[in-house]
Amino acid sequence: MIMRTSLRLAGGFLVLLAVAFGLLAFQLNTLLQPVDVPAMAEEQILVSIPQGSSSTRIANILEEEGLVRNATVFRFYAKFQGMDQGLQAGNYLLSYGMDMDEILAELSAGNVYRPTVSVTIPEGLTLEQIAQRLEDRGLADADEFMDLAGEAKPAMGQTHPEMRYAMEGYLFPDTYEFDEGVSAETILRRMQTRMEEVFTAEMRERAQELGLSLHEVMTLASLVEREVQAPQERETVAAVMHNRMAIGMPLQIDATVLYALGEHREQVLYVDLEVESPYNTYYVSGLPPGPIASPGRGAIMAVLYPEDVDYLYYVLKRDGTGEHYFARTYAEHQQNIRRSRNNRQ
Repeated sequence: MIMRTSLRLAGGFLVLLAVAFGLLAFQLNTLLQPVDVPAMAEEQILVSIPQGSSSTRIANILEEEGLVRNATVFRFYAKFQGMDQGLQAGNYLLSYGMDMDEILAELSAGNVYRPTVSVTIPEGLTLEQIAQRLEDRGLADADEFMDLAGEAKPAMGQTHPEMRYAMEGYLFPDTYEFDEGVSAETILRRMQTRMEEVFTAEMRERAQELGLSLHEVMTLASLVEREVQAPQERETVAAVMHNRMAIGMPLQIDATVLYALGEHREQVLYVDLEVESPYNTYYVSGLPPGPIASPGRGAIMAVLYPEDVDYLYYVLKRDGTGEHYFARTYAEHQQNIRRSRNNRQ
């Protein structure tokens, strides 16, 4: 009888012990879960971990910010995972929906938050326009950037003694994201490196097939970029330039005159064509000393793979489409000029 009672008591104790362990495990599991927050509040929060913070201090900060349920549980969990000594200081963007493993991964990897500024450099901008756009976005002083660019040399191209700026045309037009406070040197290097990435080995081989240096390709591409408004005409306009160069005919491109003048105009006047400048392709034969703007990939590819046509002339239609009339002979070109004038009227 006594033995049966002892067994019943022992069994009851074991049941209570099991229940207690079950409740403890449930409670611990709850504490390990991400903090429950309303869906509208599941946004990122900036958390600052000071230099020299211990794992205890870090755990307390996370609990104070409402990112973990219990600082002690987080600290012991980090120790259990062998990560309590590798948590790094800094500013972190964390969210309430993150579990402990995700938070530990961020802190141990040192994925600190760095405020950034995005800037888009459209195709066809000159170096001066790029500098001004960077200043407008608060990334660099325009004059400082121009001074720096004036001293730099293109990594993939070449310089010419008559070039206005050696870096003109060698900064790739793209959308960039830079850290706040980035240096002008870093911006210049990043944009130049991007151009090198875009200009692939296959493109270099194609340039050699055409008998063109990289500098000549970039110069031609900049002319195409500035002349073409309708993207579908890039290859045709590039073909006109190739055809003229092949027979020693002056390029006579209005965009080079505007670059020589150093100003933007909607229309080039006859008096403008007389400006004495190595960039004036009405005044000199062949290519100008270098690019007149930053060409995009489409313009570069158009130069490398021009359309197979024998056109030598083109004139803007002036009908609102941005397209051109193309001609093989000067007589046809004169007819197209009259058509263009009629469209404008």
